[in-house]
Amino acid sequence: MKEKINDLYNQAVERTKEKILEDIKRYMELHDEKPSFANYLQNRNKFIQQIWNNIWSNKAQSAFSLKERKKYLIEKGIEFDDASKKLVKKLFINTIAEEHVFQTDQWLEEHMTEELWDQLYEEAKQKLNQREEQQQFEQNRQAVEFEIHKLIRRRIDEFFNHFYTYVRYRTAVQLSKDLVRNTRFKLVGKNWDNERLIENGFIQPGDFKQVNEFFEEFTGGYVEGYEWGRLYWDFETYGDRYYHLINEYTYDLFTDEFAADFSNVFTVYERETGKQLKQKRFLKIISEHVEKLADEFSKLIAYEYVPDILETAEIPYDVLPHLELLTEHQKRQEERRIQEEIERKRKQEEERRMMADVFGQLTHSRGDKSTHYVLHIGETNTGKTFRALERLKEAASGCYLAPLRLLALEVYEKLNADGVPCNLKTGEEEKETEGAKHVSSTVEMFYEKDDYDCIVIDEAQMIADKERGFAWYRAITGANAKEVHIIGSKNSKEMLLQLLEGSKITVHEYKRDIPLKVEQKKFSIEHVKKGDALICFSRKRVLETASFLQRRKKKVSMIYGSMPPETRKRQIERFINGETHVVVSTDAIGMGLNLPIKRIVFLENEKFDGVRKRRLTSQEVKQIAGRAGRKGIYNVGKVAFVNDYKKMEELLLKEDVSLKTFTIAPTNAMLERFQKYRHDLSEFFELWKKFNNPKGTVKATLAQEQELYELVKGTDIEARFSIVDLYGFLHLPFSSGEKALTELWLETMEAIVNNEDLPEPPVKRGSLEEVELTYKAIGLHLLFLYKLGRKTEATYWERLRQEISDEANDFLKKAIDTYKKQCKRCGKKLPYDHPYAICDRCYSRRFYS
Repeated sequence: MKEKINDLYNQAVERTKEKILEDIKRYMELHDEKPSFANYLQNRNKFIQQIWNNIWSNKAQSAFSLKERKKYLIEKGIEFDDASKKLVKKLFINTIAEEHVFQTDQWLEEHMTEELWDQLYEEAKQKLNQREEQQQFEQNRQAVEFEIHKLIRRRIDEFFNHFYTYVRYRTAVQLSKDLVRNTRFKLVGKNWDNERLIENGFIQPGDFKQVNEFFEEFTGGYVEGYEWGRLYWDFETYGDRYYHLINEYTYDLFTDEFAADFSNVFTVYERETGKQLKQKRFLKIISEHVEKLADEFSKLIAYEYVPDILETAEIPYDVLPHLELLTEHQKRQEERRIQEEIERKRKQEEERRMMADVFGQLTHSRGDKSTHYVLHIGETNTGKTFRALERLKEAASGCYLAPLRLLALEVYEKLNADGVPCNLKTGEEEKETEGAKHVSSTVEMFYEKDDYDCIVIDEAQMIADKERGFAWYRAITGANAKEVHIIGSKNSKEMLLQLLEGSKITVHEYKRDIPLKVEQKKFSIEHVKKGDALICFSRKRVLETASFLQRRKKKVSMIYGSMPPETRKRQIERFINGETHVVVSTDAIGMGLNLPIKRIVFLENEKFDGVRKRRLTSQEVKQIAGRAGRKGIYNVGKVAFVNDYKKMEELLLKEDVSLKTFTIAPTNAMLERFQKYRHDLSEFFELWKKFNNPKGTVKATLAQEQELYELVKGTDIEARFSIVDLYGFLHLPFSSGEKALTELWLETMEAIVNNEDLPEPPVKRGSLEEVELTYKAIGLHLLFLYKLGRKTEATYWERLRQEISDEANDFLKKAIDTYKKQCKRCGKKLPYDHPYAICDRCYSRRFYS
């Protein structure tokens, strides 16, 4: 170590000497006459000593580890016990500085001679002169370049059209090639991870009115970009490609034709600066003009009409003929634009009248004095639904409208078990009971013309849901009964009263008999107990958690959205009957399921809502947490969180904000009125986006309907159906995001149009995923059968679907027995609490490989 210190010391000394000599030169540059050595020492003595201190301490700090520093201090007899790293560092620097000293003033006095002092002065003055000369050169260069910039701008203004015709011609030649028979591509996929291009015919000039429309087409290649300092790749458009081409053509113009006009510039530059103007420097001077001009050319070309551009490409380039052609085309463009503006205003006025007719009577308030509305308002697990159903059972005829098929099935079975004959109607199945005057149905199956003594509408706060809310609005305002019982959360009360203003209304408000208690500590999966319901927000996470618990000898039930309702019902029954002790569920548990749950545990505080991952809302936390506690079993409901339990407790205790908006969606009446004007649903969707919906409403997104319509647009399917009938098929409630189901939907639509047998849904039983997809496929098939009135065929498929549902329970057990959490890229096994789908190593490679 001693040898290492000596080597470092010698290096520090030499570096210090260099720095002191540099400081002497800087000091001399500040004086008009040569200063004396004595004055220098007097003025700079403390500073040059500090140079040594800094260089020596920095070298010593960086060269020795903590272990070496401690060893050095021990050898010097310095005690420090369990001192911190910071203290060891301080002791080491102080000690080594005391042990190894370099007297800068002493070295200078010994080393500095009169000859050396004079030499340093001459070097300093020479450097100063060089710097002043460089400054003068820079001033002259800037003045000359300023004049060059002015000359270039003047030249561009004077000959703009001349330059444009050159770039326009070269661009037109390339466009005439690209506009003929190149492959056309279509972007498919719902998000960045699964987006891809598929071939979609060929490009033809007649497909585009203006060049900018062509620029939006994909080339099939990729273009690179940077975001937050990271390189990424995106699909290249012709706009991307031509932007670079036009830049290239503009540079050619400047470096060939344009630069020749400025030969005297090079002479002036050399005379004023004393140096030659090199080509590289000239390109730097003109670059800002080139880029600005190229940007202007790109915009002009984008709004050229395709026939004009193609005509330009046919005439060999010569400036005068092309200037005449440009003038002719500009005149033609202006005439076209005037006509287009007239047509645009005509269409705008026609569209205004059409929208007023189609959407003029969009919403209405019921205000029906003949109906008695009974609102059951309160938190979850307070008996609201029970009381409403008791009244339904007493009525001579009645209808229950559920948010989920499982709840409709549950009420259907309950009423029949209690001696009230009841039918079931969910769109995917219809079950008739002899003598039944009651029906249990999903809310989407509500039919306004049916008349009942009593109607019960459950989970009315769903009226605010952007995708399904209109079904509740339609049921609430269109219910045809003596009594309508509406069950909703506290925050739906104000909106429901406003919606039913003018009617006879009775309000029952409910409070929990069972208090909720939030655990004031972070939950650990190791502490799971009997009666717990663990909440996460994806099927994958449910399986992961259930598998983890089962390996630790816990008996588990599972609930998630894509699980067949009968399977879900079996899972629930196992928990209620004590066959399992823990539930692992998504937020599907929050709607209408009453289970003997002691504690709700939020394993996650965020969920993906179809667009982004976001924190749970106060209402979502309450809806789920409210399932904790069961009178007579668990008289206190407990709630626990894995993360941010203080923040989540605030959301749970937060006062509900009243719902301010409800969702509206197209009605058959709107579609019928629209059909008087057009037979193109894409125009209807555009109108839907444009019209200003009434205050207090939100428009349904119609995402599924638009995606499915794109599959049939321009086909016999569109031609053969009326607007109303086609929209009915687009609106069928199924998981259109799953490719296999969308393909089955399209095949079935083609079969209906061609009067062929409907394609049978694929039945696969190899895995849990296949069984669940088979269940959904049969459900979609049943939707078609019931819509087409083919109930006899539906009976077979209902029976098969029940068998599939029974099998799903076995596959579910097998799935969690064999489930392994592993990196989706390399297959490496991941710990249960690893927060990502890929391992750390694969994540690193993603950016640095």
